[in-house]
Amino acid sequence: MTISHDVPTATLGDRLHALARAGLGAVPALGSAATELFTAIIAPPLETRRIEWMNKVADHLQQLEERGAFKLEELQGNDAFITTVMQASQAAIRNHQSEKLDALRNAVLNAALPQAPEESLQQHFINLIDTFTVWHLRLLDLFHDPRVWFETNGISPPVFALSSSLERLIIVAWPELQNRYEFLIVIVDELNTKGLFAGAGLRTMMSASGAYEKRTTEMGGQFLAFIKAPQ
Repeated sequence: MTISHDVPTATLGDRLHALARAGLGAVPALGSAATELFTAIIAPPLETRRIEWMNKVADHLQQLEERGAFKLEELQGNDAFITTVMQASQAAIRNHQSEKLDALRNAVLNAALPQAPEESLQQHFINLIDTFTVWHLRLLDLFHDPRVWFETNGISPPVFALSSSLERLIIVAWPELQNRYEFLIVIVDELNTKGLFAGAGLRTMMSASGAYEKRTTEMGGQFLAFIKAPQ
C-alpha cells in the first residue's frame, strides 16, 4: 500500500491556530498588531513543523509495512494507536530538538507494532517525552547500560583506579556538564520520581566497576525501548 503524503488541511493544530488568532484579536490591549505578529512569526514555523513531522512518520510507517511489521489498513481501526499518534503529534509541534522528535516518532512506530505497550503506558511515556529535557533522555540511556553507551557513541570509557561515582561517569560522557552538579541533581531526581531510575547518589563513592552497573528500573527499560527505533 502506498501512503499519500498530502497533508490534511484541517487538523487540531489548525484549529488551535484559529482559536489563538481569535483570542488575540479579542484582547483590546493586543489588537490586530499582535494577531499579525503571531501570524507572521509563530504560525509559519508551526506549520513547517507539522508538515515535516507528518511526512517523517508516514515515511517510517511505510518502511515498517514493507518489512512486514503490519498492514496500514489495520492501524485505521486501532484506537490506541490513533490516540498515541495524536498525542505525539501535539508534542512534536511544541518541540524542536531532534532527539525529542526522534523519540516521539519512534514511540509512534512502536505503538503500531503488535507488541506495543498497553495504552495507558503509551500515553504516560509520550507525556514524559514531552515534558523531559534532552538531558533526561540522554542520562537515562547512559544509566541503562554505560558500557554499551560508550561503545555505541565511540567514546573511550573511563578507567577508574579504585573508586568512582556516577557524576564522574557523566562528566566523561559529556564534559560540558562539569560543574553543573545542581542541574544534574534535578534531572536525576526527576528520573527517580518518575520511577525510571533507581541508583545511588551522583557523588556516592562506589567501586570502579559499580558505576557501570545498570541503574534503570523495569519501567525505565520499557520507556527506552519505546522511544528507540524498532529493530
